[in-house]
Amino acid sequence: MIIWVIVFTIAKVSKLDKHGFEIKPYSIVYKNQKVQVVLTRILGRTQKLTRLFSNTSVIAGFIMMGFAFWYLISNLSNFFVKPESFAAMTVLIPGVTIQSGPNIAYFLLAVPIVLVIHEGAHGIVATLEKIKIKTGGFAVFIALFAGFVEPDEEEFAKSRKISKLRVIGAGATSNVLFSFIIAGLLIFNPSFALLMPDPIRSAFYHEPLGVPIISVTEGSGASKAGLLKDDIITAINGIPIVNPQDFQKVNLKPEETASVSILREGQVSQISVIPTPSKDNPQKGMLGILRAAFPAYQPVVPYYIHWSPEVFMFLLWLWMLSFFIGIFNMLPLPILDGGKFIQSIIEKKISDKAVKVTMLSVYALTFALFGLNIALSVVKSGFITI
Repeated sequence: MIIWVIVFTIAKVSKLDKHGFEIKPYSIVYKNQKVQVVLTRILGRTQKLTRLFSNTSVIAGFIMMGFAFWYLISNLSNFFVKPESFAAMTVLIPGVTIQSGPNIAYFLLAVPIVLVIHEGAHGIVATLEKIKIKTGGFAVFIALFAGFVEPDEEEFAKSRKISKLRVIGAGATSNVLFSFIIAGLLIFNPSFALLMPDPIRSAFYHEPLGVPIISVTEGSGASKAGLLKDDIITAINGIPIVNPQDFQKVNLKPEETASVSILREGQVSQISVIPTPSKDNPQKGMLGILRAAFPAYQPVVPYYIHWSPEVFMFLLWLWMLSFFIGIFNMLPLPILDGGKFIQSIIEKKISDKAVKVTMLSVYALTFALFGLNIALSVVKSGFITI
């Protein structure tokens, strides 16, 4: 709220309302009537590719809607059958949660990019289908962002059914395709393996190499022996270390030399470490390291991109937001593209009254599935707003 007050004050002082902005206590909206010109120029250079994309978006729309329903139903099933696999969902963006201050910054940086791609795709396909775009722009509602293109309602209503489906499906399809591009960059960083389901992970990564060292305590046995940050521990006293849980199998004694196998820059080394007594239990030996909570994976393709932690997290948020906004935007709800998609399919095939009844039934089913997921998430993890 404090950030919003600052942004609102700057907007007022800068007199942005004289430059096409609508400034209200709860929102800042920018509209531009020249968006059509920009979209036409882009289309002139990408018409064949855009045509292929627009046709693909119709098929992708059905696939994404089916995937979103499958996710909601399978997640509900997991709550009762496999509670450990149940994923807590949020009201704003299902599948995405903000749990720390730095994540807010990544979220705020990534959301505008995702929205520009989404709305830009709607606009350029509408232009391809000869549907006029009246305005385009963005809006900020305190903590929420929105991007938009406004097609001419009459032209859109009179357009062919396939044209409507192409335009509607383009936004979500562009987001998911963009998420695949980001994933293509992230996949060469072993940390990304932790977010992949097991069946998919095995196609891109070898079995875990071991457990990385995050930091080494100064003056400890590990420090004196030469263990370094980012070394990967693969064994201790002959006991294989593949996952963090494997450390529980190791019984170290103070002052008794331990043989630690590590992987450093692709080379395996054996290092002798003299453990020091634990502060909590003097009978227990400690190496003097802080280990990662997850194992280290090696990409099948022997190529690494060592992103800085900040770049990696930004790309990760860009991937998450692109994928989940794309997928769940195809749920058939009144304010989402999925609702317009279904209505465009059934309208004119049945009476207006039947269309209304059918859409209300679809909305009710979707709301029920979504609501149950949110309610069970509250039961499991408490209420999460984002």
